[in-house]
Amino acid sequence: MATRLGIGLPQNRQYDLGRDVPDVARAVERIGYDSVWVYERALFPEPATQGLYGIEGVPWPDSYRHVADPLVTLTLAAAVTERVRLGSSVLVAPLHMPFQLARSLASLDAAGGGRVIAGFGTGWSLDEYAAAGIRPIEERGRVLDEVIDVCRAVWGPDPVRYDGRITKIESAVVGPKPARPIPILLAASTRKARERLVEHADGWLPVAMGAEQVASQWDALRDLAAERGRQQPIQTVLRVNAAYSAKAYESTGRRPFQGDADQIVGDLLPYAAIGLKEILIDVQGRLRDAEELKDVAAEVFEKARAAGV
Repeated sequence: MATRLGIGLPQNRQYDLGRDVPDVARAVERIGYDSVWVYERALFPEPATQGLYGIEGVPWPDSYRHVADPLVTLTLAAAVTERVRLGSSVLVAPLHMPFQLARSLASLDAAGGGRVIAGFGTGWSLDEYAAAGIRPIEERGRVLDEVIDVCRAVWGPDPVRYDGRITKIESAVVGPKPARPIPILLAASTRKARERLVEHADGWLPVAMGAEQVASQWDALRDLAAERGRQQPIQTVLRVNAAYSAKAYESTGRRPFQGDADQIVGDLLPYAAIGLKEILIDVQGRLRDAEELKDVAAEVFEKARAAGV
């Protein structure tokens, strides 16, 4: 069975949110993609107080200066599509009030007919936490735990009851309910994060930072699931951040997933061999506009299928 393929929706500065998101969503559904995806960046600190991913000296990409709200973007896509699943890779869960986030995702899933994939992460930006964090960044793991618990409660049967550190629901009817149980996927790379995933989530959202590293993490995650006696399969969606170019790059010095469609698809092959179920390809960052995004999405999809991805 071929790997499912997803594509990132246009959220950056060069795109018109109201016009281009529906246009691209319709187009990629026609092309054959299985899913459309969003990511979250709340702000762009200037000057930067820390490097990208918290790594000193690594600059933030310029595309982070303008990132449309992920749930608004998914709602625009849901309104004009029928089949593609609607995923986040990732929502920075501790930047959202748990109850409101649970209700928004439930409403989106009800409106879209049961297509939402809730991908959560804890984030790393000190500035985002200062602006929007529900609790200090040091408590992000505990906040994520509560977000997951509140989502399960709100999406479940009424009356809803929950007594947490942030959220208190005595007894209430909360609707609409999702059209089906929304899968929760986590971006988990540490041992503690993998434990949270195995115990409380439905799947894993790795990033393509090296096929051997992803394969090793996948083995560790499956070993932990077996150790804990987990019976439910672990869903997987690999995020690929690609830098498309109409012309091929010279192989010397070329970064992975940088180049033309043939080069990007060639870099996918080692990851496809790992056995992950779905690959999300995000090429929006360096493209001019929605027309180019649609063209590149079609070319990458065709070449990926031809290569057996």
